[in-house]
Amino acid sequence: MTATAALDRAANTSPATTEPVLVARGLTKRYGDVLAVDAVDLEVHPGEVYGFLGPNGAGKTTTMRMLLGLIRPTAGTATVLGHRPGSPQALAEVGALVESPGFYPYLSGRDNLRVLARYSGTPSYRIGAVLELVDLAGRAGDRFSTYSLGMKQRLGVAAALLKDPRLLILDEPTNGLDPAGMAEMRELVRRLGEEGRAVLLSSHLLGEVQQVCDRIGIIAGGRIVTESTVSELRGQADLVVVAEPLSQAHQVIAGLVGDGAVAQQGDALRCQVPAQQVAEVNRALVSAGIDVTELRREEKSLEEVFLSLTGSGATIGEGGSHVG
Repeated sequence: MTATAALDRAANTSPATTEPVLVARGLTKRYGDVLAVDAVDLEVHPGEVYGFLGPNGAGKTTTMRMLLGLIRPTAGTATVLGHRPGSPQALAEVGALVESPGFYPYLSGRDNLRVLARYSGTPSYRIGAVLELVDLAGRAGDRFSTYSLGMKQRLGVAAALLKDPRLLILDEPTNGLDPAGMAEMRELVRRLGEEGRAVLLSSHLLGEVQQVCDRIGIIAGGRIVTESTVSELRGQADLVVVAEPLSQAHQVIAGLVGDGAVAQQGDALRCQVPAQQVAEVNRALVSAGIDVTELRREEKSLEEVFLSLTGSGATIGEGGSHVG
C-alpha cells in the first residue's frame, strides 16, 4: 500500500462537514500572578489549515497544551472533536507535535513508531505509510540518536499522523528543516487540509504560514488580537507608481482617487487604487505627458501586519520572517 493510499480519508472527512472540530471559549491559563493565556476564543474546521502566530511567550504552546489536555485551564471551556480535551475519545482522532518530539534514542525510527502503534492500537501498515510520507523510509532502520534535528522533527510529524487523525496540532513542525525540507513540509500540510483534516499550525516562519494557511489567528500577551484569512489581513494591494515628474503624477492620480489615497514614499507614490482602476490611472498619466517607469500592485506582507499588531521584533532568515 502506498503512502497516499494509506492516508486516504473515509467519509468523516467529507467537505460537506461544517461543524468545527476544535472549539475554545474564553480559554484562560494563569500561573500565580502571570496570565499566560487570556480568554482565547478559537475555532478550527475540517479541511482548514489554521495558523497560530505570536511572538515567543505569547501563549501559543500553552494554548495547544490545554487543547490536548496536557494542562488544565484556569477558566474557559474547550471541546476537541466534540469531547473534553485529553479524553480518550478526543485523543483517538488527534495527532500532535508539541515542542520537541520525544522518542527512545536507542531504538530506530521504525521501532519507535512500532511502540506508538502498539500502544494506540494502530494498524502496522500505517508505519511504512507515514515514514514514506515524511521522507524517512530510507533511514527508518537507523537509531533515533543518530538523526539530525530535521529528521527528528519529521519523525515527530510521522508519529502525529500515525493514527490517521482528523485533527493535527503541530507546534513548529518546520523546526530544524533545511529549505527543501520546509518546502516538503509545507506541501504535506497543504495536502492534509485538502484531504479533509483540520490542522492547527503554530510557526514562527511568517513566509511559510502565509503560503499554507487558510486562516490566521495572531496572539499577543495571551490574547487573540486578530483573526482572519491571509488575504483579508494583508488588505487591498496598493498601487506603487514611479514616474517623472512625481509631483505632477501625484496631482493626476489624486484627481482620480482623492488626495487622501495617494502618499509619497521615497521616489515613488503609494496609492490606494481599486484593481479595476489601474488601467485608467496609467492612461491618465500617459495622457498628461508623464513618464511612467514603474507601475505595480503591492500587498502588505504578513510580517508588516504582524509587527503592526504585536509590536514585536523579527529577523529575516532563509525560511522567511522569524517571530520573536
